[in-house]
Amino acid sequence: MNDLQPTGTTDLAALAAGIERTNELLTRVLAEVATTPSTHAIFVDAGYVYAATGRLVTGTEDRKAFELDAEGLIEAFIDKARTIFPDSRLLRVYWYDGARRRIHTPEQQRVAELPDVKVRLGNLNAHNQQKGVDSLIRTDLESLARHRAITDAVLIGGDEDLVSAVEAAQGYGARVHLWGIEAPGGRNQAEPLMWEVDSARTFDLDFCKPYVTRRTAAEHPEPGVGEGPVPSREEVRFVGARVAAQWLSERGPAWVADLLPGHPYLPGAVDQELLTAAEALLKHSLRGHADLRRVLRDGFWDHVQGRL
Repeated sequence: MNDLQPTGTTDLAALAAGIERTNELLTRVLAEVATTPSTHAIFVDAGYVYAATGRLVTGTEDRKAFELDAEGLIEAFIDKARTIFPDSRLLRVYWYDGARRRIHTPEQQRVAELPDVKVRLGNLNAHNQQKGVDSLIRTDLESLARHRAITDAVLIGGDEDLVSAVEAAQGYGARVHLWGIEAPGGRNQAEPLMWEVDSARTFDLDFCKPYVTRRTAAEHPEPGVGEGPVPSREEVRFVGARVAAQWLSERGPAWVADLLPGHPYLPGAVDQELLTAAEALLKHSLRGHADLRRVLRDGFWDHVQGRL
């Protein structure tokens, strides 16, 4: 009996030491988790967005019949996500579209140049139908969730084939939020998809209208907006600063200061207002000039930060 006592005591001591080490490890892990910032990503099925916004605003899904301000809409999505996930950082926006032989169109190239945006291309068949986009979304969504790169995923689409992507991401602990565009009648998102997600949100006509323009409107420019030579970067930057100065004078520093937390982005409505004001001063449309729109925004921010 006495010979067994030291062994039993040793076993208990080893067990207690093991429990203590485990508790220390759990404490460190929990502390790390508590200090790790939340991260979200936005996954956009461009085919769905074009069709849904076109139908809602212009009554047609034909891309040739209207122009989508993809840059402005993407920034509006980013701004909305920042509002919904105030304590989360944006990883990036994934923009999924189709192209013949997966060769970027000029429009897709402009989107690819945007900061924090990754363009992923599927194929277009002979009937201009996207192929392979859903599988790209699933691959990215599942991979990011599996590697704990995101805590929340915003999915903008409506295809029932995306259900498997949602289930895969949720299986790794990510929350998936479905965003959609209002349908004039009925729904444009599959019910099984809506059943699987953690939350759902729909954008109405007022939200979408600033970003969709009928192609025929280009033949009749807005008053004061001509189609002469493209303005230089210096001219656009100066106009951005000029609008900032005007707003500081008219609306006061407090109103403009409220925009600072969103730097380098502007809320969607404010960004559209800046664009419209700049086009009127330049007498030229900046839609379709993603690089100049960034310069415009830079000029605005440079003036604001120099005065506040």
